[in-house]
Amino acid sequence: MSDAQILKPQKTWSHLAARRRKPSEYEIVSTNLHYNDRDPDSPYELDPNMFMNTWYKKNTFDTALKHADWNAFRDPDEVVYRTYNLMQDGQETYVFGLFDQFNEREHDKALDPCWAGSLVRLYSPARFLFHALQMASAYVGQVSPASTLTNCNYFQMADSLRWLSHTAYRTKELALAFPDKGFGVEERRYWEDDLAWQGFRELMEMALTVWDWGEAIVVLSLVVKPAVEEAVLRQLGASARHNGDTLLGLLTDAQLIDADRHRRWTAAFVSMALETAGNQEPIKSWLARWEPLADAAIDAYCGALPNAPGAAEAARAATHDLRRSLGL
Repeated sequence: MSDAQILKPQKTWSHLAARRRKPSEYEIVSTNLHYNDRDPDSPYELDPNMFMNTWYKKNTFDTALKHADWNAFRDPDEVVYRTYNLMQDGQETYVFGLFDQFNEREHDKALDPCWAGSLVRLYSPARFLFHALQMASAYVGQVSPASTLTNCNYFQMADSLRWLSHTAYRTKELALAFPDKGFGVEERRYWEDDLAWQGFRELMEMALTVWDWGEAIVVLSLVVKPAVEEAVLRQLGASARHNGDTLLGLLTDAQLIDADRHRRWTAAFVSMALETAGNQEPIKSWLARWEPLADAAIDAYCGALPNAPGAAEAARAATHDLRRSLGL
């Protein structure tokens, strides 16, 4: 080999050179960023028996969900930190524009006090649910075997925080409009004791104890989130419109835009996972174990929604149809 050959510079990042083209911004800042997948016996390059090493070996590398190269996963929307902030800055501008616009119209003064009572019971406690979604996405992202999967879960985590923030903001507005309803005071009691929430509370508390990465990402993305989105966003939004609460209907519509993006990367992930023989069996086994909990949560919550006949059936059907559409 000549000196000229030795010193010849790379035209692109070495791990992207096989594509023989200039990599995109997404590829540069998202792919192959994890260092803890280089040595399967010692992810953190310390004592193989150190706690974090044994954790990753058991819960990430030894999961039943297998693929020869998880780093080949790509987010179909190619979201990166820069574009996420640009995109969601626009979304937040829209949402807070709704808040300002409806506040100027004195929207809350026109709400039926009975509907306000439903909101303190069935809407404002959702901040506990959204925080649980945030924590679940954070864990799945942390133990994912590929940085592109981590990024999808972390952006999803940020969206859950945004949903929580929207709920908290509306809770304060509603507390000012209905000081006798318990907004900002009674939510924890409803979350912990009201039958409408106990299905989702059980579902989330159990999901947050799933350490195996393969099961955790399947449960969160294919069972938990669809149940929340179809019941606590879509069906609550429909009930809100039936009860003259246009603002909440528009707010849940905006949040469902995020949910649609989450479903696009989930579909890409499932498609990739099913390329490997033997993956369908554990996925279907996990779904069979968790679907009844999600269905029960939907039934309990939607059954409490006012003016929402058929809400539970529609929400359950939507979650099952989603899974079938992905070949599951």
